[in-house]
Amino acid sequence: GGSVTDSLLVKGVAFKKTFSYAGFEQQPKKFTNPKILVLNVELELKNEKDNAEVRIDDPSMYQSIVDAEWQIIYEKLEQCVATGASIILSKLPIGDLATQYFADRDLFCAGRVHSDDLDRVCRATGAKIQTTTNDLPQDCLGSCGLFEEKQVGGERFNFFTECDESKTSTIIIRGGSEQFVEEAHRSLHDALSIVKRSMESTKVVAGGGAVEMELSRYVRDHAKKTPGKQQLIMLAFAKALEIIPKQLCDNAGLDSTDVLNQLREKHYVDDDSGKWIGVNVNEGGVCNTFESHVWEPSANKLNSVAAAAEAACLVLSIDETVRNPQSEQAQMQNRGQMGGGRGGGSPMSAAMGGQGLQGMAQAMGGRGVRTLKGRGGK
Repeated sequence: GGSVTDSLLVKGVAFKKTFSYAGFEQQPKKFTNPKILVLNVELELKNEKDNAEVRIDDPSMYQSIVDAEWQIIYEKLEQCVATGASIILSKLPIGDLATQYFADRDLFCAGRVHSDDLDRVCRATGAKIQTTTNDLPQDCLGSCGLFEEKQVGGERFNFFTECDESKTSTIIIRGGSEQFVEEAHRSLHDALSIVKRSMESTKVVAGGGAVEMELSRYVRDHAKKTPGKQQLIMLAFAKALEIIPKQLCDNAGLDSTDVLNQLREKHYVDDDSGKWIGVNVNEGGVCNTFESHVWEPSANKLNSVAAAAEAACLVLSIDETVRNPQSEQAQMQNRGQMGGGRGGGSPMSAAMGGQGLQGMAQAMGGRGVRTLKGRGGK
């Protein structure tokens, strides 16, 4: 729900509220400087997964077995509370008994938390996942400055912010429909990938078609010094490079012809004053995209130009196509089955002797035609 502009950046960890049992509404939804306990333990009464069988000699012993099960779950809950943690998260289910137990003690719990979300919480808060509740050390607990459960659109999210050891953030994308959310997610992923690639390559060039126009100018200048047919190939390559700024203009709703003329005017100069001039999609026209902080990793440009050149060479290397005459003949025969076609099929009138019903009667030698005249046979 909401608009794409309502998307928010969380400096910490955020994930959707998990399935909860009765009693969850009584738990507090906000903590300041809480201790966080992360478990991989099931905190609920459950049936045995295997066909377990217990044999007793005295019926009075049955109650002791039931009491032992309750005693086990209560010991686990007491051990969790004894750690001093205010928030208990578990990868496995936390049942209604445990939920109400923690609610009575003003603690927050969440079960069935996805493993990826638990890993992010552990990295941000410094918590360590525990597979048992026995002898829990204090250094296994994590901490954060603020924990909140808030409503975002039609979903509730758990926010862990102000984490001292946090090196990650969470982006919650909103949109009016699933298509808008997916499109925003793809755009955001592309932007983050470009930033990551820029940090890895440490070399950037100006975007907005500035590099392509500068390469086109350089190839054109070099083509003028090259004799023969190679000059035509180089000029065609230079013209192909101008497709990028032209497409940027079309996507931004600008006049591509006017903008390309301005780009050529700025780039085709003796000095390098116009080498970073590209398309200004915000205000229209052209601008220095390098000063406008429109950058692209140089490695991406090298790969894109090389891949485009290889694809063009591959297409040009195809000098013969293979045909299957038998397949074409079968298609022509199928078309001729309807009659009157060019595939050699016979029309319906030809099957009747060429004269309709009369021709069909002649083809049959006149036999049986007299029966159409009634009982008299005349």
